[in-house]
Amino acid sequence: MTDTSRWMSADVARGERYEQQFERLAASGIDVHGEASFVSSFAPATVLDAGCGTGRVAIELARRGVDVVGVDLDPAMLEVARRKAPELDWRHADLATLDLGRRFDLVVMAGNVLLFVSPGAEAAVVERMAAHLAPGGRLVTGFRLGAGLSLDDYDAYTSTADLTLESRFATWERSPFSGGGDYAVSVHRAAPGEEPDAPQSPPQR
Repeated sequence: MTDTSRWMSADVARGERYEQQFERLAASGIDVHGEASFVSSFAPATVLDAGCGTGRVAIELARRGVDVVGVDLDPAMLEVARRKAPELDWRHADLATLDLGRRFDLVVMAGNVLLFVSPGAEAAVVERMAAHLAPGGRLVTGFRLGAGLSLDDYDAYTSTADLTLESRFATWERSPFSGGGDYAVSVHRAAPGEEPDAPQSPPQR
């Protein structure tokens, strides 16, 4: 698997070092499950955690009874996720070419995932995420603004993938989005599926 992602070439904490950052935050009393609470508010039965990292969001969702699959390109991050929750379904894959062969009620990309994919792969990633949505399913994405991806571009990618903007917030706690902040949480929705044809009455004799 050829990797040109910004994440793998970035000078950032990864694996255990990344996990320890959130462990310190949790120990200090900070709620580190804002993304999971946001996702849970839609009551999904199935969730794809795309760019799952060390599994913080996916593990919390599973604790709340959600059937969740976590996908990441970084083996060091997945190693921690598998250690923490070996019973969950963790996949090593590139989001730009992902094909799990199933669909989900909701796909979440938290933690600036789209800012760390390979340059030029953003549209392909959004298309692949949309392809994993069940009819009427939601794509939930949060990322920092002014860091290389504009909301106009992101909305263009979602429109091409036949997704419609349902709501947008400034934080995972649903602070109103005014357009002048430095972060956005966007909820886009897939089109509902076709209603099944009504059963035909048997022919009259």
